[in-house]
Amino acid sequence: MPAPNAISSEKLARIIGTPRAPLLLDVRSEEDFATDPRLLPGSIRTDDRDLAALAVQLGGQTSIAVCQAGHRRSQGTAAILRAESCPSEYLEGGFEAWRTAGLPLIDPAKLPARDAQGRTTWVTRARPKIDRIACPWLIRRFLDPRAVILFVAPAEVIGVAERYNAAPFDIEDVFWSHRGELCTFDVLLAEFGLSIPALDRLATIVRGADTARHDLAPEAAGLLAASLGLSRMFSDDLEQLEAGMLLYDAFYRWARDATDETHNWPTNKPKAD
Repeated sequence: MPAPNAISSEKLARIIGTPRAPLLLDVRSEEDFATDPRLLPGSIRTDDRDLAALAVQLGGQTSIAVCQAGHRRSQGTAAILRAESCPSEYLEGGFEAWRTAGLPLIDPAKLPARDAQGRTTWVTRARPKIDRIACPWLIRRFLDPRAVILFVAPAEVIGVAERYNAAPFDIEDVFWSHRGELCTFDVLLAEFGLSIPALDRLATIVRGADTARHDLAPEAAGLLAASLGLSRMFSDDLEQLEAGMLLYDAFYRWARDATDETHNWPTNKPKAD
């Protein structure tokens, strides 16, 4: 029987990608990780023998520990973090249960190198509109919740990327950019194998809004309008990003949970016989 602080793969899958998702700590052994070096979306590799230092970094943030099968490593990690005043649970059945359920896993080798605080850094052009807000949302919700996003002058993106070990995105002639009819958001999904129906639906909307193809999805025009409105509301790119995170949170939850719901007026009008 799982301990009271266990969380199932099904429940965790519903939380990942939302603003209330906890930090996922992969504490598998080096041997287990070498067998399958993929990670649950948003996970970071963690040494389960250095948890006091981790607790200081977490500062009370909620976490979920993931080991190979949900036994001593993850349960011990969660228990120690709770003892250090950091709320923590463990994944029931561990990595094996998640993989067996066919839930999404990402290849961390494709992520940029992490800094001393364990964060990835990404850099793009200033004054974002659509792709340059959609991509940071995807990165923070599914790849690295603590990712640092830099906005700089277009001519300086490559130089900043080289100087600060960052991944340049959504500019010409870099890996993370448009490919044919696909926008950068599409490329991130494809490269990381994030085959999630709600993200696929959202990607079509983003592509339609970002490439003037409103015929791809009726919601594309609305996303364009909201994105342009945000760009006029904020002169600070990071403030715009924070507002845009909420916008994409809403689109994602609609794509996942509410596409069949309609609205009309009056709401209580009886149906015709």
